[in-house]
Amino acid sequence: MRNHSTITTFIILGLTNDPQLQILVFIFLFITYLLSIIGNLIIIFLILVDSHLKTAMNLFLQNFSFIISFTTACVSTYLHIISTGNRTITIKACFTQIFFIVLFGATEFFLLAVMSYDRYVAICKPLHYVTIVNSRVCRILILCCWVSGLLIILPPLGLSLHLEFCDSVIDHFFCDAFPLLKNSCSDTWFIEQLVIVCAVVTFIMTLVCVVLSYIYIIKTIPRLPSAQQRKKAFSTCSSHMIVVSITYGSCLFMYIKPSAKDEVAINKAVSLLTASVAPLLNPFIYTLRNKQVKQSFNDILRRSAFFSKK
Repeated sequence: MRNHSTITTFIILGLTNDPQLQILVFIFLFITYLLSIIGNLIIIFLILVDSHLKTAMNLFLQNFSFIISFTTACVSTYLHIISTGNRTITIKACFTQIFFIVLFGATEFFLLAVMSYDRYVAICKPLHYVTIVNSRVCRILILCCWVSGLLIILPPLGLSLHLEFCDSVIDHFFCDAFPLLKNSCSDTWFIEQLVIVCAVVTFIMTLVCVVLSYIYIIKTIPRLPSAQQRKKAFSTCSSHMIVVSITYGSCLFMYIKPSAKDEVAINKAVSLLTASVAPLLNPFIYTLRNKQVKQSFNDILRRSAFFSKK
């Protein structure tokens, strides 16, 4: 009988074996990774130091920016693989990577749903906004998002820790759940179904919340008395709608595949865009339409220029 316990590492195949393409992929990922971290850290810093930015929406945005850790979890590992040529990753490191990727990914969906509710209250019930979405409620909602993300990952991950593996190749550029389960000698049917159920519940539950919020918002905006108010209401939601479209759109595109033959290639391509481009766009989408954040950023730049002249 074969001893399955001898497998202690996995081999990450990555996106390509072509050395020239690897250089291009490395440059692309490194630039987007660096810019996304700088952009999101700037948002976190501004909201942390500027008392004028400590509103409910900005606190949600601060947590959303913290989810750059999702990028760190998979992109930094692949950058290390390309630069060193060492494609191996230990089982422990692989499970740790999956934990953080799913945690931050699931939390992102719940946070988008909460941000949709925040926009609904701000536009549909503006007079009661401060009462409904106060600082205590805001902190509870943020905590619920992170706890929900944790509850989504713990059951399938806990069961997966006891699996035995008879293959060590992962056809992806990071440790992903289904490529990992394909390497198992154990029966993974229940775990696979549990992963699907958790993913579908997260997707449907948060999408319903987002859709309901925007149905009420769309109904309310035409009833606003002035064109300026309607423009402001639309501008308030537009940033969030763009991010929602990117997040849910990429998720749908990943799972509605044209054929089984293209499954791996499409999965890799969409995962690459989700892990590199989306986190880069988030700070630009939100800050370009947020006058308070732009004002705070300009103030800090002026202060920095003033002190540097002294």
